[in-house]
Amino acid sequence: MSVVKKTLLWLPLLAAVFLTGCGTISTMGKLEDGAGAEASRMWDRWIEAEGDIAVATTWERKVKTGVTISDLEQVLTQIAAERNMKGVGELPLSKELEARTGKPQKFLKVYSFCTPTTAREMVDFSPHMAAYLPCRITVVEKEDGLWMYTLNMDMMVKMGRKLPSPLKENAMKVRDTIWEMMERGSKGEF
Repeated sequence: MSVVKKTLLWLPLLAAVFLTGCGTISTMGKLEDGAGAEASRMWDRWIEAEGDIAVATTWERKVKTGVTISDLEQVLTQIAAERNMKGVGELPLSKELEARTGKPQKFLKVYSFCTPTTAREMVDFSPHMAAYLPCRITVVEKEDGLWMYTLNMDMMVKMGRKLPSPLKENAMKVRDTIWEMMERGSKGEF
């Protein structure tokens, strides 16, 4: 995208900043360092995806050919145990759809994880964060194989109000665990 087009895309945001005055400037001073850079990355993904907000707010990984569902599940379980994160549920959507329709379905399953103490701290900091609980990784079978999707954890850790210590460090541990699950899971690395 050319610099001119990118600049034109930012004009409405800049106009909003100037039109809302001190409230916006005051809020910007309360954000985590690097919030603007993270917002810019999300903005770029949103534009590249032609407005698909889910693309802008998620991470995805293509699962390496040869990595089985069983391999992937073992990696997720292993990393959760290594990082003291609890598996709190699974939603086998493709199996449910097969039971309802009687027809084979492409694989679709949601894996949920949580670190209860960090979840509590985050919700105490911002009750709206409860909508993001628990952390989820979804495995989706597409025409070209398996894919993994999860929420972009950098949004919560890097884009919002400054998190107090030790919440910030604990939230980064959760973020890093989910990132590792995506990286190692997609490669089948035990």
